[in-house]
Amino acid sequence: MRWVPFVTFVGAISLVDAFTPPSSINHKLSTLNVAAAEPDVTVEKPTGTSFLPEETVERAKVGSPVEKVKLAKDGTSAWVDVYEFARKIREGEMTWEEVEKADLDTRLKWVGMLHRGKRTPGQFMMRMKVPNGIVNADQMRFYADCVEKYGPEKGVVDITTRQNIQLRGVKIEDAPDIIEGLHARNQTSFQSALDNVRNMVGSPLAGIDDQELVDTRELCNAINDLISLDPVTNTRGNPRWGNLPRKFNIAISGSRDDYAHTHINDIGLQPVKHAETGEMGFNVVLGGFMSIKRVAESVDSDMWIPADRNSVVTLCEAILRIFRDEGNRKNRQLARLMYLVEEYGVEKFKEAVVAEAESYDRGVKIEDAQPAPSEPFERRELLGVHPQPQEGKMRVGIMVPAGRLSAQECRDLADLADKYSGGEVRLTVEQNVILPNVDESDVDDLLKEDSLNGDSRFKANPGFIEGNLVSCTGAEFCGLALIETKANAEALAKKLESLVAVDRPIRIHWTGCPNSCGQVQVADIGIMGAPARKEIDGKKVAVPGCKIFVGGKIGEEGHLSLDPVKTGIPISEEDLIPELIDILKSEFGAVEKKK
Repeated sequence: MRWVPFVTFVGAISLVDAFTPPSSINHKLSTLNVAAAEPDVTVEKPTGTSFLPEETVERAKVGSPVEKVKLAKDGTSAWVDVYEFARKIREGEMTWEEVEKADLDTRLKWVGMLHRGKRTPGQFMMRMKVPNGIVNADQMRFYADCVEKYGPEKGVVDITTRQNIQLRGVKIEDAPDIIEGLHARNQTSFQSALDNVRNMVGSPLAGIDDQELVDTRELCNAINDLISLDPVTNTRGNPRWGNLPRKFNIAISGSRDDYAHTHINDIGLQPVKHAETGEMGFNVVLGGFMSIKRVAESVDSDMWIPADRNSVVTLCEAILRIFRDEGNRKNRQLARLMYLVEEYGVEKFKEAVVAEAESYDRGVKIEDAQPAPSEPFERRELLGVHPQPQEGKMRVGIMVPAGRLSAQECRDLADLADKYSGGEVRLTVEQNVILPNVDESDVDDLLKEDSLNGDSRFKANPGFIEGNLVSCTGAEFCGLALIETKANAEALAKKLESLVAVDRPIRIHWTGCPNSCGQVQVADIGIMGAPARKEIDGKKVAVPGCKIFVGGKIGEEGHLSLDPVKTGIPISEEDLIPELIDILKSEFGAVEKKK
């Protein structure tokens, strides 16, 4: 047993007891008054490893270096250790360089802190859990306050492709104040990185969509709490799921648009009615992921569950338990869910999941997959002004170029939200934001705001190219990236917008390396950092370059583009722009704009 920081959640909802009727955990959590306290060593939690079967622990003993690090000292130890490291650094007893390497580069990821030692030594990216991508104005201002002290170059905020928030520049000595500030705002960074379940992705239009099949907010909150809220102590950090073989992604789609991109998640829930009863539920797809060694679309599991909280939590818990205990601990490249599904075979894996769920005795019935809708459907756009089913209300999607926000831009969004959308901001996996529930009579005033005009990077009605830009972190902060992505992505999108016209949104994704955090395989055009050579002064020299992918699809017919159509292209404007214009013309009907 070990000690952990204790944060009292006043009236918090425990998932251990159960599966109370879906009277809306989402609403309870979103209005919960949380009192944060200093760490209290009167509360103890078991380690994540203590939940593993003996056989799994034995495999970990001869497993990968990360498994051995976790056995030497559990990753969940960071929930307490980060406070002690911060105290010692503040009091001059140690420096960040003296933090054990395994703590610095591995275990601190359990509090969502990822050291960016190659680019910003001693500073971290800190990742939030933002279930369903919903934040509020107070949280946005808090993010700004957290990063501002690190300066405009290092202290920035990113919206990610998992519908969450990352703070950049964070130092260990500042972490406890950030953690406590998050907990006071009913948010956490715990269990958001490395071998944990990542942010719960849901529909950005949940509850404000006239074509909604399932409101995903309650379900995303329930799974988020299953994973990261300890049901015994009501504190953030749930050791039961604190030692997975690898990261694990879950996405819940709320409509046929599949804004959650279920086809690239370990568990994807796709809404569909039961053919006989008409009950709304989910077909379950499994195993989608992207990595440096393999990119895989999810596979049909032949499972359907009702779209209620009990069924969704039970299914996810059953799959997580099997993955936690049986996933590969030797080779991390083989430690994703897809490999376990393939090892079982889809039919046998389904049988194992059904048996596991039945063992919980919660009355959940997993049925065979139901027929998906076959009538034509066109995926809708999120940017711009659109009516909601609520009378007199509109949603306004705003472009945030490459998902990058300065401290001031966080405050600008908070001000817009307070003034027009009841303080609510919704994030999308395309790294943009939506202001929901804007009064129709206020839309014109909103669109005239200074923060959406002039020199502002925000736009409510961007062009079809610049408005559909996605980018990973790139070499600015990530030591794995081969190229700088965000600045290049934003600049080249603007340039393309000025040169060519297209008649529909063109999604251009940038990623710095083959890990594909920018998800280039789902893009209309994907740009992946790669080696390139260019003749300069009569000599061929190495320059930043890329591979180009074409034809990825999203939505209910999601499909990955696995092979690049071009390689070794320098990313300089004079080299890359002509290549992209050729592709836009030949594949997407672009025409050059008159000068």
